[in-house]
Amino acid sequence: MSDAADELKARLKKLNARATQAKMDLHDLSEDLPTNWEKILEVSQRCHDAHAALMAARKEAAAAAS
Repeated sequence: MSDAADELKARLKKLNARATQAKMDLHDLSEDLPTNWEKILEVSQRCHDAHAALMAARKEAAAAAS
């Protein structure tokens, strides 16, 4: 595998871990509501950003593979 492919694979792994953690944080927050309701926007924005970055990287990987 080329260096670029290895870097992209590592980036995808890191982004996937970040997105998974953000999903769990959002899930945990939702289970504790109404406690910490003030954090809904912050946690959901972080979750949205993590998944948007992951989807963009997956799209980039798919384009590189073709």
